[in-house]
Amino acid sequence: MSGGVVGDCVLMRPAESEKPPYVARVEKIEADHRNNVRVRVRWYYRPEESIGGRRQFHGAKELFLSDHYDMQSAHTIEGKCIVHSFKNYTKLENVGAEDYFCRFEYKAATGAFTPDRVAVYCKCEMPYNPDDLMVQCEGCKDWLKRRGGRGNW
Repeated sequence: MSGGVVGDCVLMRPAESEKPPYVARVEKIEADHRNNVRVRVRWYYRPEESIGGRRQFHGAKELFLSDHYDMQSAHTIEGKCIVHSFKNYTKLENVGAEDYFCRFEYKAATGAFTPDRVAVYCKCEMPYNPDDLMVQCEGCKDWLKRRGGRGNW
């Protein structure tokens, strides 16, 4: 893993080639006496990999930082990626292929999330999905989700 450091987020090759790469945070890097490099990683889960599954408010690039750790061969690392805070992600001008965001920690065994609630927006009272176009009402300053099409709310 050239230039990798502890704390980097990386894309890891899945066993099934048709699946998207897994995302993990490097916690530790070690080499044995034969110079085989292994990394201790903390996995990020995609919403569809969680017990509750993907929900309407989950963004396309949303990940959950899990409490699931593993040792992996450094050879399975495909490259680096960036997992932004939710706030920083919403400020990105351009979202690249390597950009993701995380607003929850996830307990893999129980399916519990931290925090277990987030701010809700719009009249539908759903958490904010950064992929949805939101507009602010001039009068009440509430944020409303644009439903697509012309003039649809």
